[in-house]
Amino acid sequence: MALFCEVKPSRRSLMGVPRDEGQFLSMLLKIMNAKKTMEIGVFTGYSLLTTALALPEDGKVIAIDPDKDAYEVGLPFIKKAGVEHKIQFIQSQALPVLEKLLNEKEEGTFDFIFIDADKENYLKYHEIVLKLVKVGGVVGYDNTLWFGTVALSEDDPMPPGLKALRGVVREINTFLANDPRIEMSQLSIGDGLTLCRRLY
Repeated sequence: MALFCEVKPSRRSLMGVPRDEGQFLSMLLKIMNAKKTMEIGVFTGYSLLTTALALPEDGKVIAIDPDKDAYEVGLPFIKKAGVEHKIQFIQSQALPVLEKLLNEKEEGTFDFIFIDADKENYLKYHEIVLKLVKVGGVVGYDNTLWFGTVALSEDDPMPPGLKALRGVVREINTFLANDPRIEMSQLSIGDGLTLCRRLY
C-alpha cells in the first residue's frame, strides 16, 4: 500500500491545516500561555484562526503571506469569531519581514512561530526564527512527513509533485534532528508536524 495520497495541483484545499492539527496547536498555545506568536504561510487562515482564538485578549499573531486574496477568503470567519484585532497580516514574502523584525530588536520576543510555507526556504527561516523565538519558545514546521514520501526510497513510485520536494523535506528533517540548539519532536499529525523548542 502506498504511504502517500495523490496530490492534484487543482486541489489547493490540501494546503489548509487539517482540523486535528489546528486543535492540537490551539491546545499547545494554551498550555504554553503563549501571548505573542507568528505564522509564516497563511493561505485561507484556518490555523491562524485557531491560533488567534487560543491567545488571550491582548495576544498578538503576526501573519505573513504574499497572497492576500487567499487570506481574505477566511477573513469573514476571523471577523465573526471576534479575533481580527489580534492579527497583524503582512502581505509579503517572509524573509524581508523576518529580517526587519530582527533589525527592530524583536529578537527573543516570540512565544511560538508556525511555519507552513515554501519548503525550499524552511532552513533559511529556521536560522532567523530561532533568534526571534524566546529561549524555551517553540517553532512548528508543517508538512515534514510530506505525505509519507520521506520514508520511501528514490525508486519507489510517487507523484512528480511530491517527488520534486521530497529531498528538500528530508534535508530539513535531517538538519533539525541534528541541530543542538533545539529539542525536537516530530508528530504524525496532519502531514507531519515538527516542534522545535529553543534551548539557548
